[in-house]
Amino acid sequence: MIKLQESGENYLETILVLKNKNGNVRSIDIANELGYTKPSISRAMTILKNADYITIDDTTGYITLTDTGYNIAKAMYERHQILSTYLISLGVSPEIASRDACRIEHVISEETFERIRQNTIISK
Repeated sequence: MIKLQESGENYLETILVLKNKNGNVRSIDIANELGYTKPSISRAMTILKNADYITIDDTTGYITLTDTGYNIAKAMYERHQILSTYLISLGVSPEIASRDACRIEHVISEETFERIRQNTIISK
């Protein structure tokens, strides 16, 4: 298994979000969500599939996260939610907080993230 870069983590997180929202996810759904070209998404999905982070059904084209892919996606989504909430609590606008959280979630240390998590209340 390869170490994921930020873009790979973003793709996995996007698959999780779309799966929760729509039930099934195809490459075109990811392209539409992220505003990327279909060939770019196709290449990324091939890389994620070859690294065993996702599976792609040959008949339907539905993309499913493997256990490893799901665990990464879930962790990135949790980080995004907590960091967004934390930044908003500091007075950052929701749009900018979400955008900044998307970048921070990939580089923040575990120690710093845990401190932020301990001091941030997420409303369900």
